[in-house]
Amino acid sequence: MRARGFLVAASALALTACAAGPPPEVATPVPVLPDAFLFAPDPSASASLAALMPVADPAFDTLAAQALASSPTLGEAAARVEEARAGADRAGAERLPEIGANGSVTGQRSNPGSFGGGLPPGISFDTERVSYAANVTARWDLDLFGRLRAQERGALARFDAANARARAVRIALLAEIAASVIDWRTLEAREREIRSDLASAEELARLAGVRERSGIAPGFDRVRAQGSAAGSRSRLVALESERARLLGRLVTLTAQGGAQVRAALAQKNPAALGPSPPATLPSALLANRPDVIAAAADLAAA
Repeated sequence: MRARGFLVAASALALTACAAGPPPEVATPVPVLPDAFLFAPDPSASASLAALMPVADPAFDTLAAQALASSPTLGEAAARVEEARAGADRAGAERLPEIGANGSVTGQRSNPGSFGGGLPPGISFDTERVSYAANVTARWDLDLFGRLRAQERGALARFDAANARARAVRIALLAEIAASVIDWRTLEAREREIRSDLASAEELARLAGVRERSGIAPGFDRVRAQGSAAGSRSRLVALESERARLLGRLVTLTAQGGAQVRAALAQKNPAALGPSPPATLPSALLANRPDVIAAAADLAAA
């Protein structure tokens, strides 16, 4: 009976193994890409981050330098980079032999009176003794199955991810400062144009008033010119609120006081607009994004 039960169990296991079988293989062929694109840009068209920033603007140069020197966000990112570097160094050191050394000095003093009486003639001993000791230890864990090497590769990948995230923080910070400075310069240009329109509208209202008093033209022309001047004044008031918003934004980004930021923005910009971004493929822009690089490094570390 026992033999028959054993044969039945073995047959059931064999049938189960046959029914399960190996996992199916899913074919994932590599997609065939075209040799060239219709609207592909010139391969030589490229630009660095500095070329896209308004580096000729003294206000941007001042605020960017202040932000890079004292921004808490950049300090936090730099601390993460140092932490990842230390982890990579430790992972690499664990693959090397570990050698340790220590030493000790021990002093001992004896009281002759502790023997309860005098010693026989001709017998003496040292009441103070000093002993020295030194030890040297060595240990080396053989990486038989590649565990230590895998840990080192993971630590290096996490270091790359921390570097990419630090670059992302730096790029985001500089881009926000550049956008705020450009908006500030745009407001200055708008203010100049609005003040010019205001002066023209006031002069037109004055001339229309003269014509009205002379009986040459009706009072509608004067009222319309005065309405245009009032609209220009309201737009000037709206610009002040926009300036306050940009000033508060730059104070947050640079971790500087409002007076320092306002003094930096008061510097005149002798340069024109910055260069246009170069034409490039969206895939190239996506591959160069720091957050994508950091995600790829995290995946490699995992």
